[in-house]
Amino acid sequence: MAGSTFGNIFKITTWGESHGKGIGVVIDGCPAGLELSETDIQIYLNRRKPGQSKYSTPRKEDDAVEILSGVFEGKTTGTPISLVVFNKNQKSKDYSEIASYYRPGHADYTFDEKYGFRDYRGGGRSSGRETIGRVAAGAVAAKLLKQLGIQFTTYAKSIGPVEITSFDASQIMENPLYMPDAKAAEKASAFLEECMKNQDSAGGIIECIVEGVPVGIGDPVFEKLDANLAKAILSIGAVKGFEIGDGFAVAASMGSTNNDSFAMTDNSIQKLTNHSGGVLGGMTDGSPIIFRAAIKPTPSIAAMQKTVNKSGEEIEISIKGRHDPIIVPRAVVVVEAMAALTILDALLMNMTAKVDNICSFYKK
Repeated sequence: MAGSTFGNIFKITTWGESHGKGIGVVIDGCPAGLELSETDIQIYLNRRKPGQSKYSTPRKEDDAVEILSGVFEGKTTGTPISLVVFNKNQKSKDYSEIASYYRPGHADYTFDEKYGFRDYRGGGRSSGRETIGRVAAGAVAAKLLKQLGIQFTTYAKSIGPVEITSFDASQIMENPLYMPDAKAAEKASAFLEECMKNQDSAGGIIECIVEGVPVGIGDPVFEKLDANLAKAILSIGAVKGFEIGDGFAVAASMGSTNNDSFAMTDNSIQKLTNHSGGVLGGMTDGSPIIFRAAIKPTPSIAAMQKTVNKSGEEIEISIKGRHDPIIVPRAVVVVEAMAALTILDALLMNMTAKVDNICSFYKK
């Protein structure tokens, strides 16, 4: 199976299955000398691990990360960093029934058609548990970016029909839905209670704001930063839509209102607005990068659904097992991790953009 590697210089390869022995990632291209501990990575993994609230799967996993290589005496060595999280609470028997049919909204059918075989235990590689490797690697990238003054603010902008109407960053970590609006979080919780009573699920929108990225990161053609962000975010299993800046709203806009005017502020060029979302021509323009990801409702629901089994018979099913009624809260950190990986890789690629950069590094 190809397609488990991401990045150019800061490159990651994720591995493992939902119900296998473990999930992990190998990071290649991390510079030497970065202070790194398992605690640094665990902070990020704790934001996505299951069983933290009634809105996530009851599967109980510590998701404790172990660093197997690439770190010595608390600092990265420049060699590949291998990270692993061992699975300890698999209940594969919960999934034995689905081996004979195709779950709506899942990759069961496409896996069988492509490979002639699939790991039906929780979805195997197509399980949301695969994102552990992404988050672990993203934690490393985010720590390096923090040293450059680059910060991320990522949160649930909406849950189902409930959208935030105010913004208080301090509230993001204060509710299990990661919403920056306490009243909206309360309304969203009530909405999810109804979904759960009806044996249904919900989706939502995650927004990410990245501040401190210098001007000129990204390239103007096939390596556009916004294009690479789109690929990174859309590679997350539950994501069905991506937009940056004003996004799809630009289709109803006009040039006179969509263009961001420039002005001199404190002897530097800055934009007066940020309809572009911080990227012009595929390159950062110095404004905050603002993008959104649309997350689909959890496809595993207890309500009856129509499908087809491997014998071609039409049947009705009710999904058993332990599943999130909503993916959005646990996906917040996954979106942030993929953004961090994309931006760090683009920064490293940008170091060769000018002869002056090369000379300043090597010339003595």
